[in-house]
Amino acid sequence: MQAIPYLCDRLHSEALTRILLLILYRVMHPSTSSPQGSFADSKPHYPLLDGLRGVAAIVVVWYHIFESFATSHLDQVVNHGYLAVDFFFLLSGFVLGYAYDGRWGTMNTWGFIRRRLIRLHPMVIFGAIFGGALFYTQGCEAWDVSKISIGMLLVGILLNALMIPAPTRMDVRGLGEIYPLNGPTWSLFFEYIGNILYATILRRLPLWGLRLIILVSGLGLIGVAVYGTQGDLCLGWAFTPENALGGSLRLIFSMTMGLLLSRTLRTRTFRGSFVLGAGLFVLLAALPRLGGEEAFWLNGLYDSLCVLLIFPLLLAINVRSEGFTPRMRQLCTTLGDLSYPLYMVHYPLLYCYYAWVKNHNLTFQQSLPGALGLLFGSILIAYLALRLYDGPLRRALAKHYL
Repeated sequence: MQAIPYLCDRLHSEALTRILLLILYRVMHPSTSSPQGSFADSKPHYPLLDGLRGVAAIVVVWYHIFESFATSHLDQVVNHGYLAVDFFFLLSGFVLGYAYDGRWGTMNTWGFIRRRLIRLHPMVIFGAIFGGALFYTQGCEAWDVSKISIGMLLVGILLNALMIPAPTRMDVRGLGEIYPLNGPTWSLFFEYIGNILYATILRRLPLWGLRLIILVSGLGLIGVAVYGTQGDLCLGWAFTPENALGGSLRLIFSMTMGLLLSRTLRTRTFRGSFVLGAGLFVLLAALPRLGGEEAFWLNGLYDSLCVLLIFPLLLAINVRSEGFTPRMRQLCTTLGDLSYPLYMVHYPLLYCYYAWVKNHNLTFQQSLPGALGLLFGSILIAYLALRLYDGPLRRALAKHYL
């Protein structure tokens, strides 16, 4: 644990400069190639949506950083950052419809699953190994890592890498997470379920069928948010009935809505919509908790409004990419490329940061260099993972198996 303050200071002073130079270089020198284009027949991306996905991933990092200082959901800073997951599910549904709806004449279900595994699973494995590698540096009062044997840790890494939820007896951290070595993997678990639902059911449904699912799941989502025990949609990450129901409804509504929009949306664009969209998303995520302890329903209603109405509108106004500069396009592409690796690598570092804060009883102001080191260190690791591991591996797998 003595190494953590040193690492935080080093990341703050050095990684910040290096990361900014790397990103600025990519923005100032636009390239037509992108690590996301693993498949020879990939359709062009929507740069504005890529940019918003990157902004959402950064919001998630800040949300998790401030969790280290929250005593409950009521005083959490960046209070609604968890809604980024709903936005990810919405984008996933849209991308699935856009990229795959027209291919089923030449692609079967197994071919689709291979493509999605190649796209998603390398970073799942990376995140599991990365989380396991840092585990013994994360000891604090909240979880005693010294009680966990290496054998149990290795089994935990294997379960995480295979996307198998950890049973209670294998919860190496004791927080009830279904993926305790890399918490955010829970949303990938639901993402995989969503992909299977798309391949087997959703792709075959007419528009009225999609609308019916959206109506039913939307009503269920409102019920969970307004009448749930927490008054919010921060659900899906743990082994409880409420989390299982909430996570499922979050997936089904947002992914189906995204799929419907991919089939029906006819939009116009306006210059600067990325800036407006990104600013709006950050504002929605950062808004303080509504209602307090006396009115949980009010915060649940706000979450429902964001997921059911505002996020689909945000996608709709940012789905086209005309009317902005090549550098803005490259910035959006870079943010999009980094979003998934960033989401999958930041949490093991967050466990280290949390342990450092708690072991030294630090305030946020005192730990700010560490928080910045976590953010920019995560971006640096995400960039290196994308360039040296995820991108090359996906291209090699696509060449061999597709």
